[in-house]
Amino acid sequence: MGSTEEELVEKNIELSSEFSRYVFEHPEIEEQLPSEAEIVFVPKYDKELTEYNLSLARDLEAAGTKVIYVRIERLRPKVFSRIEGLELELRACG
Repeated sequence: MGSTEEELVEKNIELSSEFSRYVFEHPEIEEQLPSEAEIVFVPKYDKELTEYNLSLARDLEAAGTKVIYVRIERLRPKVFSRIEGLELELRACG
């Protein structure tokens, strides 16, 4: 079963966020990004999203828009917190 367009858009939003973090950690990448180009993600690990994004890219190029393709090998598992070692202390009131 395929993803809905909404699910594909959500995946792109997640990739955009991850890409922003990556550029923040690797500022040399930003120098290679033309400000007038649209970024299109090509995730090698997600064929459906790749096809969807390449279709969008073709439309952009047909309209005369510059497109930069960002090929992504894989994403690491999500990390919800970077906290190491946590202790809770509950104190009774009164």
